[in-house]
Amino acid sequence: MTRPAKNFHMTLLLIMGSFVFSGPLLAADAVNDWQVDFFDDFEAFDHQNWQDQLLWVNGEDQCYVRDGQYGTREIRDGILVLRVIDLGTPRPCFNWDKRGNQHYPTPYVAGRIASKNRQEFVGGRWTARLRIKDSGQPGMFPAWWLLGAQNNEPPVEEPNENVCWPMTGSGEIDIFEHHSDGGPDHYAARIITNLGECGGGDWQANMLVQATKLGEWHEYAVEWSDTDIIFRLDDREIYRIKGAAQQLPEPFFAILNFAKIKPGPMQQPWSMEIDWVKHEYRD
Repeated sequence: MTRPAKNFHMTLLLIMGSFVFSGPLLAADAVNDWQVDFFDDFEAFDHQNWQDQLLWVNGEDQCYVRDGQYGTREIRDGILVLRVIDLGTPRPCFNWDKRGNQHYPTPYVAGRIASKNRQEFVGGRWTARLRIKDSGQPGMFPAWWLLGAQNNEPPVEEPNENVCWPMTGSGEIDIFEHHSDGGPDHYAARIITNLGECGGGDWQANMLVQATKLGEWHEYAVEWSDTDIIFRLDDREIYRIKGAAQQLPEPFFAILNFAKIKPGPMQQPWSMEIDWVKHEYRD
């Protein structure tokens, strides 16, 4: 299925081991019969599409805050900017992990938004046009990714949001994830392989690490294609996981966030700029 499951508007730590950059990009599909059912070009922050998401995962060093506090989220000339900011001195953080532990005080604050309970779709194709300047700085961890709509992490707004990661209903697809441990100008694209228990996910079994100039604008996409999951860079296929579409049948929502994955000083504020996000479907 590729029609939206919900549409109210129109209707983790990457374990860096050995990796190999991909070879030449493959040709794009000749047939272009996709229809757009969700598009946000960020002329303003639309609360019908997105909400702030506050939680503590992956041992991250920063604290997520609401409403663009401290400049962590901004709309500027039709571009959404998410930042990690150093406030200079630690402050209390009202983010909690899955076990109910509160994040320690930290001087670092950041933005994270999700389309959970706003824009959620089964299958189809998700794309975002974005860029990351000055990539590769220690601790950088920006991401553009999807989670199953029954995920039990906050905000929980519906009774069926009770499925733990990464079980079916709470699956994960990472469309773009830059982990600076691998240096500048690369990103990971992958699905998290469900190992059949809460918290049981394999991060590396279905992962590609792709070289590209992150400071330049690119379109990063994932699509369901018959039985396969396909990742695209600027509309060209770079990675195909055969049979994976059947493992990810649930509706998904989108997440954009910039995290700081390890302690230590920042030399400057970090930012991820997003030009637009869209979802498409095929009849």
